[in-house]
Formats: sequence, C-alpha cells, structure tokens
Amino acid sequence: MIAATALQLIVTYALYKKLEKMHLITFAMVTVFGTLTLVFHDDAFIKWKVTIIYALFAIALAVSQILNKSILKSMLGKEMQVADNIWAHVTWYWVSFFAICGLVNVYVAFSLPLETWVNFKVFGLTALTLLNTVITVFYLYKHLPEDQRKELK
Repeated sequence: MIAATALQLIVTYALYKKLEKMHLITFAMVTVFGTLTLVFHDDAFIKWKVTIIYALFAIALAVSQILNKSILKSMLGKEMQVADNIWAHVTWYWVSFFAICGLVNVYVAFSLPLETWVNFKVFGLTALTLLNTVITVFYLYKHLPEDQRKELK
C-alpha cells in the first residue's frame, strides 16, 4: 500500500506538476500506519487509518464550511454555479457521510473477521463513495441555473 500511494504521488506530480495537501497527508498516514502494521505485526493500525482519514475529511469539510470557505465549492464552483446554501447542504452531507463511514469502519474492523473488513473497505466504502458522488451530482444538477443545465444536456 505504501508503494502504491508513493507511485500515485509520483504519477500525479509528473502529470500536473503539483500535489494537493490531502494527497500528502494521505501518503504520510499510509506510510506511518503501514509501517506500524509491519513492525508490530498488528493490523489494528491499518484498520484505524481508514477511520482517521475519514475523520480528517469530515473535520476539514466542516471547518471550511464554518469559516465560509467551502472546499467543495472551491473545487467545483466554476463548473457548477449554485447558491451558497446548496454548497452548504452538500458539504454537510459529505461531513455526515465521512463521519458515518468512519464509525461504521470501526465497528466492521474490530467486530467482524479481517476478511469481512477488507471486503468492506475495498468494495463497500468504494461503492458507497461512488453512490454518494452520484447523489451529489444529481442534487447539484437539480439546483443549477436553467441556462447551465441546457449546456450540460
């Protein structure tokens, strides 16, 4: 996992000549928790990494919204011009999603067999994230100005 994340950073930098803070934070966490898992032969470290990353995402989005500097709006606001209250709804939706996923991860990781957790992490969380992305896109599309909706058809 450490090597794959390092490769992701290298490819991203080669293509875009810059790295996002979240990529670097994720790489640092993967490296720390992956190393701890290998050194102590305890998979608890890698299980906690997922929850901590989701918690960081939730906190970052919540703080950005509280400070009226929505991360989601800054990333997508040029392409999808919707009212600030819509961006707030979307942000709080994702804060809730990440918080719930982090909590569910703790339950699955420490209450169910390792194989179940691995499948949940790889397939379940990926599918849930994709589903929530689709829901978000439909929600934003519904609130786009009519002229911008016509451009997308």
